[in-house]
Amino acid sequence: MDIVITYVNGLDPVWQSDYEKYNNQPVVEKRFRDWGTLRYLFRGIAENMPFIRKVHLVVSHESQVPEWLDRNEVNVVLHKDIIPADFLPTFNCNPIEMHLHRIEGLAEEYLYFNDDVFPMKPCKATDFFDKGRCFLGMTHHLFVWDMFKSICRNSDRTARKALGLKPSLLFLRPQHVCTPMFKSACEEVYSRVPAEIAKTSSARTRNGENLNQYLFLDYMYLKGQLINKRLSKKHFSVGIVSVAKLHKFITKPSHKLVCINDVQLSEERYAELREVQLRAFEERFPQKSKYEI
Repeated sequence: MDIVITYVNGLDPVWQSDYEKYNNQPVVEKRFRDWGTLRYLFRGIAENMPFIRKVHLVVSHESQVPEWLDRNEVNVVLHKDIIPADFLPTFNCNPIEMHLHRIEGLAEEYLYFNDDVFPMKPCKATDFFDKGRCFLGMTHHLFVWDMFKSICRNSDRTARKALGLKPSLLFLRPQHVCTPMFKSACEEVYSRVPAEIAKTSSARTRNGENLNQYLFLDYMYLKGQLINKRLSKKHFSVGIVSVAKLHKFITKPSHKLVCINDVQLSEERYAELREVQLRAFEERFPQKSKYEI
């Protein structure tokens, strides 16, 4: 089993120059802000997921690769390695997610991590995969009230189209955590709805007509490859969580996984929360991992 991590350092001047050139506007800070916690994701993997074969870090440029990363242990994948040149550069996570299965040498079973999800307690391979099936909590929604839900609905409908099924009034919303994937299932979807994937891939920034990674999860669920079973996970929004509560969970976690989701913040609030996260993660994972130089 492999892990794929997507990462953006919004402070990288090379990346910033491309963003401003192709979008003709300043960087949307909250979507690309770097909290400095990536190394603790790697430490969490090393300590709590010893069954992982290989970790792949997906970035846009060489300048995005952290200087502390041991490239003998981590496979660095550039966008150009997996995404057709016509769709680059991209500043939209959705086209990137459409192409993760194209990583050379990727295992059939892999977990996709955003850089705001961390394994906090010991996990087992069977938490995610068992006997040709994967596990993830799925809920149904009827109403669309924002861009993200619209993208979720689009993904559900496209997965049904790929399987020759009729659209449903309901659409699926998978649990927001690291996501288990079968490479072969992703390849099937990619080959069955190429026009829809190309449309999303051509969007340099997110819009309500996009698809996202849930396309693959919905497809696996509808095929019976994904079993509706919630993973042990806690979710925090930095917009409302208290400093004390966040510190307590990181240092003494009650769940195997945590997502610490970024939102629009004042500079003062960002600085406060960044400092407490770094301090708490260093307390929880003080030892350098094999993924670090």
